[in-house]
Amino acid sequence: MSKEYGLLRQSSKGVGAVVTFIGLVRDLEKDSELRHLFIQHYPKMTEKLIRQTVDESFERWTLKCVSVIHRVGKLMPSDQIVFIGVSAPHRADAFFAGQFIMDFIKTRATLWKRVHYTNRSEWVREKVSDTLAADRWRFTNE
Repeated sequence: MSKEYGLLRQSSKGVGAVVTFIGLVRDLEKDSELRHLFIQHYPKMTEKLIRQTVDESFERWTLKCVSVIHRVGKLMPSDQIVFIGVSAPHRADAFFAGQFIMDFIKTRATLWKRVHYTNRSEWVREKVSDTLAADRWRFTNE
């Protein structure tokens, strides 16, 4: 994380804020102990959709640099899944852009997650709350 922070901080002159988000694999899900999470993706499509989301964030807010890293494959509890870093002249733009990017990665990126518990496994379905979070960006930049 310190390497990514350094890149965001030094990305250009005028950086007044760096906002970072790191998503982790939970150790408990639905009151069941999680053994691991397996994430699959369609590389070219996933990367394209993430890039489009980042590009849209630059159109909506005054930003200096954005970094998105999303891991795939087998991940263990407490492993880092996603890193989002945003640098901007002002904190509000950095915070809004970071949340926007995360909301759209949750609903737009072609990522498939399978949760493996001690006694079963299941595909992760999109949550209504994630859809609502992404939908709100259609009407506002805040």
